[in-house]
Amino acid sequence: MHEMLIGVANPNERCEVSAARSLAVEVAGLGHRYGERQALSDVSFAVPPGEIFGLLGPNGGGKTTLFRILSTSLVPSGGRALVFGLDVVRDAAAVRRQIGVVFQAPSLDKKLTAAENLWHHGHLYGLSGRALRDQSTAMLARVGLADRARERVERLSGGQQRRVEIAQGLLHRPRLLILDEPSTGLDPGARRDLWDYLLAVRQESGITVVLTTHLMDEAERCDRLAILHQGSLVALDAPRALTQELGGEVVYLDTDQPEQLAERVRSRLGCAAEALEGSVRVEHERAHELVADLFRAFPDAIRSVTLRRPSLEDVFIRRTGHRFWNDPEKPAQDR
Repeated sequence: MHEMLIGVANPNERCEVSAARSLAVEVAGLGHRYGERQALSDVSFAVPPGEIFGLLGPNGGGKTTLFRILSTSLVPSGGRALVFGLDVVRDAAAVRRQIGVVFQAPSLDKKLTAAENLWHHGHLYGLSGRALRDQSTAMLARVGLADRARERVERLSGGQQRRVEIAQGLLHRPRLLILDEPSTGLDPGARRDLWDYLLAVRQESGITVVLTTHLMDEAERCDRLAILHQGSLVALDAPRALTQELGGEVVYLDTDQPEQLAERVRSRLGCAAEALEGSVRVEHERAHELVADLFRAFPDAIRSVTLRRPSLEDVFIRRTGHRFWNDPEKPAQDR
């Protein structure tokens, strides 16, 4: 019956559909344009069930456009996106029954209580009566807010309001929860609490989570990451695997003349050095031993030195050639 709904016409296509259904999300050759601007270009990845998958990127990288496509609020210009084998364009109504969505902008009515917000949200999914009341109670308990159910949302903290939105997104028992910048506006403590609840929900129900973020510490908590830059996928793997690809250590040299110093480091010490805005970045297997040589060779050119293990930002620099935060402000279409 389901094969008929999604248009399986022959045995080969039936095999492809079966494989797609084993994935929570499958994105293939996805592209989208806003007028002359290419927001997404040939993006492909797959997310198995039960994974917490992050879309990491700077402002304007394309992650929110991808979020809008997966949540069925935007039709892509090209390629396809499937959610549990259902096409987000052709089977949009069926996809919406499979997903819970938490938007970056607050979506709660602050004059209503937490329970009242869930009550009205449940009506959108055809829930009502005792079943809706029981499910609302269960969801608020799951996010640790059972004792605040009758509290007006405006009296809750920012982190608690975010948890109400997650309870709202889980109300109809979706198989996939999609969140756009879930930690926006939260202090570090509230962000940790939010992640504790996400991990608990995943463990209890096996739900798949896809989220967008521009926060490195949040990205490091994902099972896998897709790193986006100017609409293209530049890296895809587990966070630790991505950083381990770089190996060694990284030195940042603070200087007034990064281009000149980078060239001098390359020619005199034979190290791979690249100029960034206001600094020079040097990757080396034993960079801590290189620091003294750098100070001896260029005492007047270096203001300060930072030495650390490779991070996700270093992965981004290696793949794109510049810092994560050097991108222009977000265009209105990809907030």
